[in-house]
Amino acid sequence: MEKYITFDVEEHMTGQTVEKVLRTALGLTKRQISRAKFQADGIRKNGVQCRTTDIVQTSDQIIICIEAAKNDLNHLVSFCGDAHPLEILYEDEDILAVNKPAGILTHPSGAHYADTLSNQVSGYFHKKKVSCRVRPIGRLDKETSGIVLFAKNQVSAQRLQAQRESGILHKQYIAIVMGSFSDDTSASSNTAWHTVCFPIRKTADHPLRMEAITDFGSSFVPESADFVTPLAGMTTLLSAVTHYQILYRSPDWSIVTLKLDTGRTHQIRVHMKALGHPLLGDTLYQKTFPADSLSEQPVFHRTALHAWKIQFRHPFNNAWISLEAPLPDDFCNCFQNINFSL
Repeated sequence: MEKYITFDVEEHMTGQTVEKVLRTALGLTKRQISRAKFQADGIRKNGVQCRTTDIVQTSDQIIICIEAAKNDLNHLVSFCGDAHPLEILYEDEDILAVNKPAGILTHPSGAHYADTLSNQVSGYFHKKKVSCRVRPIGRLDKETSGIVLFAKNQVSAQRLQAQRESGILHKQYIAIVMGSFSDDTSASSNTAWHTVCFPIRKTADHPLRMEAITDFGSSFVPESADFVTPLAGMTTLLSAVTHYQILYRSPDWSIVTLKLDTGRTHQIRVHMKALGHPLLGDTLYQKTFPADSLSEQPVFHRTALHAWKIQFRHPFNNAWISLEAPLPDDFCNCFQNINFSL
């Protein structure tokens, strides 16, 4: 899908080059400007193709193409089946937010080549006759439901990804976990946020399983945003920071909401297990269940995790956007039994 940005040169920009104005006024990168420069009519001044070294004057109109239709050819198999109709939470010309159901992958992997959420989004674009690449910003595990954000052009993708890495874009999750948190953990108030900083690494005995290294202590602060120095004999560890708040406690299970500073694979599942509170239904990290409490716990046939909130700034107008995904039926049924609501 083609996208152009048009703006009028202001007085304080007079005498600057087109490239400098594009970088300072529009926040475009050198690579994005270069990509437009080599397209026919990719950068125009007052309706005429221009060079990035040209000088601008007050009231000059600059138009730049940041996404060309010929570069938007869909690279995924389009899936338009009715088994999981696409639930759109928000859409404009730059972004698309959908509510992913549990049980499908975010993007193609392994044997799942044509039946993922990204394939569904591709089918949606195809049905609308929109030539637009599918660019997910982050992902959710197969069994996790909730909000997934897609960018409709390369600049949106780059800016949203930068927000994700800096913490401006953040999701909030809700999970149902085993066990009751102790009084000291809850800090005498369910409104308190608590932090887990256990670094994470892959296990050697399973291609998907991760593990948290608890030797550092729960108050460990990573020395960098990406890695931490491993303990003797260990492979490189990934730093991981999870914040959680307790919303409901019973003797055998609890409801928590969580937000992340890092987006490691299975981070919430691994950190909750490390605290002794694995997520209900998570057979990868909790294969056995206490016999004396099984009947008191809600039954989940998938990992009890839902990405229910997201907040970010629009990639072009900088306005705050806050979205919520409705709770799936298994969560609603659980909450109805205890008269609980968010």
